[in-house]
Amino acid sequence: MARLAQTPDLTDIQTEILAAVRTFTDREIVPRAQELEHGDIYPDKIVDGMMDMGLFGLTIPEEYGGLGESLLTYALVAEEIARGWMSVSGVINTHFILSYMIGQHGTEEQKQNYLPRMASGEIRGAFSMSEPGLGSDVAAIKAKAVRDGEDYVLSGSKMWLTNGENAGLVAFLMKTDEGSDSPYKNLTTFLVEKEPGLGEVRPGFSIPGRIEKMGYKGIDSTDASFDGFRIGADAILGGEPGRGFYQMMDGVEVGRVNVAARGCGVAIRAFELAIDYAQTRETFGKPIAEHQAIAFKLAEMATKIEAAHTMMVKAARLKDAGARNDVEAGMAKLLASEYCMEVTQDSFRIHGGYGYSKEYEIERLMREAPFLLIGEGTSEIQKMIISRGLLKEYRKAT
Repeated sequence: MARLAQTPDLTDIQTEILAAVRTFTDREIVPRAQELEHGDIYPDKIVDGMMDMGLFGLTIPEEYGGLGESLLTYALVAEEIARGWMSVSGVINTHFILSYMIGQHGTEEQKQNYLPRMASGEIRGAFSMSEPGLGSDVAAIKAKAVRDGEDYVLSGSKMWLTNGENAGLVAFLMKTDEGSDSPYKNLTTFLVEKEPGLGEVRPGFSIPGRIEKMGYKGIDSTDASFDGFRIGADAILGGEPGRGFYQMMDGVEVGRVNVAARGCGVAIRAFELAIDYAQTRETFGKPIAEHQAIAFKLAEMATKIEAAHTMMVKAARLKDAGARNDVEAGMAKLLASEYCMEVTQDSFRIHGGYGYSKEYEIERLMREAPFLLIGEGTSEIQKMIISRGLLKEYRKAT
């Protein structure tokens, strides 16, 4: 058992799940990651293995066919999977966020309809807020849903839809005119079911194609386009329009814990590669791990991993306890993503010239780590969230 990133006070079931996922990662993900990533190939066999393990239903309540596990369990699973290949953790991340949103905010009919199929992996979930002209500025959403009798007509474009091609159910945040002075109360989440694939997946609803990326390959990232797409009002998450912003922010909050976990996983893998290479590569007659400059780097890398992992676990446990964790989730995401980038860069430097070769795994991690700096809100957005929470908590009396 590795010394780093150990979590105290886990249940026997959590320990068993994590042991099974670690074995699966080492046997099924790590040996295939390089080839699949370089070929930008969707990991079908790996995904099938995760379905067989029940990971798509990990946090879905037992009454809907899931395992009923906590956010902490999910985060630790995501950390293990990201250690093998970050893209694989992305396959279940958007699925997890959508199932969480349905479980927390959906009508009972929506829960009964979607959660059992999501738990089995029959349908995979995704969600989308971003548009071509905006990212974190959610209030500026332009894609519209206009009421027409018992239906809504959707028009506009969405962007950065992770799992857009392979998902069977997608939550879209759309602008609806609810007559509120607040733009945030004029946003509504729609649950749109579709067949996996590209092109026109339903009349008036298209997934144009994959977005080419520098990293985070294998998993599909797409746009989505609506042109007079008609859908019933029963597709509104929770059945009530105008609640979409709050529903999505709740989902993103748990998503930030997940991104923190992925940052920890990538950093752990970068450290493993570095400490292994440092003990086999020799310069000046001894392994480079025995040179103080490298030994100090390894010490700093390990310390950053421990700090990020501890913060991630705290944020997850707060959410599981029913407490607000927006500040802690922001801190965890900020710290883990920034430290992941630093640890990966240090590992790259320890590898020297070999780190620039596609033959070595660290090259892939160097292209994956930057995604975590922007996914689920940039570091700057996290600082805004953290500072606002702190100012509210420590506001001076006037």
